[in-house]
Amino acid sequence: MTIGIALLGAGIFAQNQHLPAIDGCDLLELKAVYSRSQATAEAFVTKTGKTGLPVYFDEPATPGKGLADLLARSDIAAVAVAMPINLQPQAIRTALAAGKHVLSEKPVANTVANARALIAHYASLPSAPLWGVAENYRYQASLHLAEEEVKKIGGTLVSFVLNSNKFVRPDGNYFNTAWRKNPTHPGGFLLDGGIHYVASLRSLLAAAGAPPSKSNKITKLAGTMEQLLEILPPADTVRNIAVTESGASGVVTMSFGTEFGCPLEISVTTTEGMVTWTPKKVTVATRNEADLFNPHIVEHDCSPKNPAFPADEGTGVKAEFRAFAANIAAGKKAVETRLSPAEALADLELLEAMFDSGAAGLAAKVVP
Repeated sequence: MTIGIALLGAGIFAQNQHLPAIDGCDLLELKAVYSRSQATAEAFVTKTGKTGLPVYFDEPATPGKGLADLLARSDIAAVAVAMPINLQPQAIRTALAAGKHVLSEKPVANTVANARALIAHYASLPSAPLWGVAENYRYQASLHLAEEEVKKIGGTLVSFVLNSNKFVRPDGNYFNTAWRKNPTHPGGFLLDGGIHYVASLRSLLAAAGAPPSKSNKITKLAGTMEQLLEILPPADTVRNIAVTESGASGVVTMSFGTEFGCPLEISVTTTEGMVTWTPKKVTVATRNEADLFNPHIVEHDCSPKNPAFPADEGTGVKAEFRAFAANIAAGKKAVETRLSPAEALADLELLEAMFDSGAAGLAAKVVP
């Protein structure tokens, strides 16, 4: 028996990622789509060819067509939420109150304070449905491979580097989404996009070895924040020195305001070697006892050229929807760790600490 699911949000990501993920999951069946405006909901049906899919909206107010009406349907057991960041927490609360399982897009909320309040609210619910936060980078097969390679080389963490350089064009689809173009959430693109990168870094750090009774959680940092592109307020670039509980230090650089530099690369170095991850390649360097200046190098091709990494699975969205559906079907009391709100909160705590340090100009910050 399939699980009836509805889309709350009908924008670009819902069209290009959520819809194919639902259609590609045997356990899920799309029952409806909701958007705040009737025009957007109906445009979703037109663009995706989902003729006959029921649409719901609250503007204009129409009897039987609002969000409450969608959530009252007994054939809908779950919802996938892809709405503007500031609107998501209330949508999550509303869906949970209606008894629906929820998969909400990252970040878990716009601020750490709001995220903690939302998680506390969820914990207070009796017999709560499942709630997962969709951080699709945690489901990328290449990241999983990199995690395994970090574990395989062993040793304890020595250092790490996250380097990401993107250039947001004014004619880009995502930029021209109203809530991204004129952000009211902290960090602008740094929150919306950067949360992926800190989630990936945290996953790789967790895979590395640490001294007894210590972890590789980043606990302290200091950095700068700046705006390189006029179109990306309030800032588009952060640069940080970060230190883990285990004492290892690293560098975190993320920018959405430059067309130069590596798009995304994370390296984790231990006492036994180094693993470098990009979404399309994993490189492993280990000690060469015969020539210490020339380590052994092994490269794993994770591009679509490799049949083990098909293009339609590259974003990780399909895998995260399958995991969410499997958790529901199995009657789990909580979602698996990669979907957990607690993990999403830790991502946000790290990123918000970067914002706070940068805004204060290299102020040292403790990460909760």
